[in-house]
Amino acid sequence: MKVQVDQIRAIVAETLAEQHRIQRESIDAIVLKAVASVLASFGSEVDDRKELRVDFQHLRRWRKGVEQAQSYTFKAVITGIATGLMGAIWLCIKVVLGK
Repeated sequence: MKVQVDQIRAIVAETLAEQHRIQRESIDAIVLKAVASVLASFGSEVDDRKELRVDFQHLRRWRKGVEQAQSYTFKAVITGIATGLMGAIWLCIKVVLGK
């Protein structure tokens, strides 16, 4: 009786492992097909991975450049505001002391 239970458990475990493997393969195929269709809709060839990598590297450089420009713009605006305030304070002091 114990041998049959162990055999049944082994068969069930083997069957479940096979189902899991088949399910994983089908999920991988579905994901690969979805990614390929998205890339095709963007006008990119799936087989040309080197060019796709270069495109993504270009996009990353572009994004980092824009972020850097935004940082410099923010710093320039703050500098302009601070300079204006300092000029206004200096003008006020000059007017007050001139009277």
